[in-house]
Amino acid sequence: MQSSTMKKVLVVLTNTTRYGDTADATGLWLGEATEFALIMQNAGYDIDYVSPKGGFVPLDPRGMKYVDEEIMEFYENDDFQKRALSSSLSPEQINPDDYIAIYYAGGHGVMWDFPNNQVLQKIATSIYENGGFVTSVCHGIAGLLNIRLSNGDYLIYDREITGFTKTEEILAGKQKVVPFFNQVAAEHRGAKFMKRRAYREYAVQDGHLITGQNPFSAKAVANLLLKNLG
Repeated sequence: MQSSTMKKVLVVLTNTTRYGDTADATGLWLGEATEFALIMQNAGYDIDYVSPKGGFVPLDPRGMKYVDEEIMEFYENDDFQKRALSSSLSPEQINPDDYIAIYYAGGHGVMWDFPNNQVLQKIATSIYENGGFVTSVCHGIAGLLNIRLSNGDYLIYDREITGFTKTEEILAGKQKVVPFFNQVAAEHRGAKFMKRRAYREYAVQDGHLITGQNPFSAKAVANLLLKNLG
């Protein structure tokens, strides 16, 4: 049997380039991927990158206003550019047994292509039911909304989770263009949605479910995950 320390972590990224049918660009919030991946790599874990369609992953231009030297260095790395941004894996290429955790990074784009991807949902269910962790940050929670366990229950039902709040969405000025509010959708599925002040670092763990509230919570999610894997 493969030891858990040998297993990899799967990072899920969006393929969505624009807000719905507008000409307003969106995509991956860069730091939510790089900050998480850097911490996991430094701890000795290999990372694979997957997206709903595979291939190209666009960047949310708004997220580029919040980069620092650490984020930029990771972004400039050939490996990240190739395996995450140019040639991400497709869900059909993934064997869930290879992974100890799945992490859904955010950026508004995920609101369109994460919630209804059934192959990704099955991967997450499999990782979770094999004793692994399902994790997300910010809008990445959209990928958790419709995951069901083998017994038919929603993964997030009756669980403490967090994600980008309705208040934060309004502050971001995107409440009219997003297809739904993550907080409202999670609560409709029976989740116990937790939150702190807008745009403050905050992560929540409930068993093998670890979630972060906003773009500034990626490191907190990674560190919580590592604490459990250690």
